[in-house]
Amino acid sequence: MWWFQQGLSFLPVALVVWSAASFVFSYITAIVLHHVDPLVPYISDTGTIPPERCLFGIMLNISAFLGMATMYVRYKQVYALNPEKSKIIKLNKIGLTLGLMSCFGLCIIANFQKCILYYIHVVGACLTFGVGAIYMMVQTVLSYLMQPEVHSKDIFWIRLTMLLWCCSSIVSMFVSSVVLYSGLYGTNLVQKLHWDPQENGYTAHIISTVSEWSLAFSFLSFFLTYIRDFQKISLRAVVSLHGQTLYNTQQSFVTEEQTLLIAGSI
Repeated sequence: MWWFQQGLSFLPVALVVWSAASFVFSYITAIVLHHVDPLVPYISDTGTIPPERCLFGIMLNISAFLGMATMYVRYKQVYALNPEKSKIIKLNKIGLTLGLMSCFGLCIIANFQKCILYYIHVVGACLTFGVGAIYMMVQTVLSYLMQPEVHSKDIFWIRLTMLLWCCSSIVSMFVSSVVLYSGLYGTNLVQKLHWDPQENGYTAHIISTVSEWSLAFSFLSFFLTYIRDFQKISLRAVVSLHGQTLYNTQQSFVTEEQTLLIAGSI
């Protein structure tokens, strides 16, 4: 059995690989069609003009679904491992709520493009990465609280490193974006897809775009730390048969011994 076939480890793997592919494929398409500059454009700029906009949108919507599934499984795992620890249970519920909000923000990013509905797109970005960073912080705290009985110290330090990477990227992007869009370098820069290295504001633009790519991959990398945890989870489905026919008659009901129809691993 391959490592990604163990338990539910395929979920975080699928989330990271698919999301990274959505960024890379839309970037390659935009570059080939000369819609953006090859040197580190904004991720959102690579999903602004058709056809890459269509690819960007549908792939990120699927990423949002994979993210919700991954975060829910993580929630159930933490709950199962700490059924009597109220502090961890409360933090776990907060983490799930934050995670679902982050996934909803990803849907907003996918469906409201930067150059069309900028402020809604920014709200989606804040939900995805801002709330997502808080989700990472909650999961890091949970990892700290569950060591050494459930988690090793190593996984806590790895998640803390990912969190610090994400937060530093957020700060860098926020500062450079404020400088870039402050009006010192012109107006209507939101619609600008091509930059000349000799232009004023180019340095702030590059710092902002590099920070955005760094932020995206720091956020995705955090979910790679779930792989070993998810290898220890299996999903089983039980289907109960309440009748021998599909008619609603008295004769259709069976004894309790016959109700268990399927109990197998998926």
